[in-house]
Amino acid sequence: MPKMKTKSALAKRVKVTGSGKLKRHHAYISHMAAHKTHKQKRNLRKSALISTSDFKRIKLLIQR
Repeated sequence: MPKMKTKSALAKRVKVTGSGKLKRHHAYISHMAAHKTHKQKRNLRKSALISTSDFKRIKLLIQR
């Protein structure tokens, strides 16, 4: 059986931290930003970790 290829679209959006967790960016920041509060936009700029329920599935897709 051949090796699985990395899903390059996902690999560009997710980074692996030093401890092996997956880091991602928030959505909803670029569109309709004028209607959001400063606090919302400030918090959406920060990165977030992939939830534990999605971790196993996404980890398989970005393995190299």
